[in-house]
Amino acid sequence: MSELVSESSAGSELVSESLAGSELVSESSAGSELVSETGLSLTAGEQSMTINGGNVVYEILGDTGQLIALTPGGRFSKDIPGLRPLAEALVEGGYRVLLWDRPNCGKSDVQFYGQSESHMRAETLYKLVTALGEGPCIILGGSGGARDSMLTTMLYPEIVRKLVVWNIVGGVYGSFVLGGHYVTPSILAVRGLGIEGLLSVPEWRERIEQNPANRRRLLDLDVDEFLKVMLRWLNAFVPKPGQTIPGVPDEMFDNITVPTLIIRGGENDWDHPKRTSLEVHCLIKGSALIEPPWPEDAWERAGERFAQSGGKTFCLFDTWVQAAPAILDFLGK
Repeated sequence: MSELVSESSAGSELVSESLAGSELVSESSAGSELVSETGLSLTAGEQSMTINGGNVVYEILGDTGQLIALTPGGRFSKDIPGLRPLAEALVEGGYRVLLWDRPNCGKSDVQFYGQSESHMRAETLYKLVTALGEGPCIILGGSGGARDSMLTTMLYPEIVRKLVVWNIVGGVYGSFVLGGHYVTPSILAVRGLGIEGLLSVPEWRERIEQNPANRRRLLDLDVDEFLKVMLRWLNAFVPKPGQTIPGVPDEMFDNITVPTLIIRGGENDWDHPKRTSLEVHCLIKGSALIEPPWPEDAWERAGERFAQSGGKTFCLFDTWVQAAPAILDFLGK
């Protein structure tokens, strides 16, 4: 299946192939929905591009200024609460902002290839920005999006003008939690029920609800190849000497030479440790490190509120908009 390819074959695809093979679905008219030829229901401003055999949904906010590619964490979509207020604040500051549903997120197609999921996302963002003719641009990301953004800068420095990251995941707890949450359930489902078992995993059911074509994409996967990719992705979250962030050798930080701003992790944040942000600051030569613009315990308190709501009221990224002034100040220098 096209979306389940080896790391080597994915990495060898030429930019020209990406551009020639990209299918662009025009944005819908204001106030209406556009159903593309692929069956995607796009709202006003949304567009879709085929990258590496899968549809990637995105939108660009703002009309003028340099482009910022903004990436959230987890497998959350571009519409996750807390992300758009930050994007809108950056637009008010004179920039355009690219919001995108990464593969396996939101309305985009599910895809499984690459050394890790973040490597797959980095390649996708590179091809998206290149196909749009927007490189070099500014790359911003928080939590898992910080890792995606740093990897994009390491692997494809030619499309990056400046880099800003926050809530950087690291440490034994932070890494193990991600592997257990995002990879292990799919492995258990497939080992127990075959590829059809993926349809019982809540996360993939959500992807099917937002993009019905994902049901067939999942069922068409080869069991052995899927498990091979999942084990590779899981291995990225196993803490190893010389890997400050999951699945990325420390030596790759030498590839980041653009101006970089790092927002320090919270004092007692187990998911995005203060220590990890300090180590990343040491690894990226010439980077700037600032104190978090939100309360020191913002992540822990948000996690409590989210849990108390029974997981129904997502608030983990609500404080991100508070970083807008510091980000705009850094970008203006």
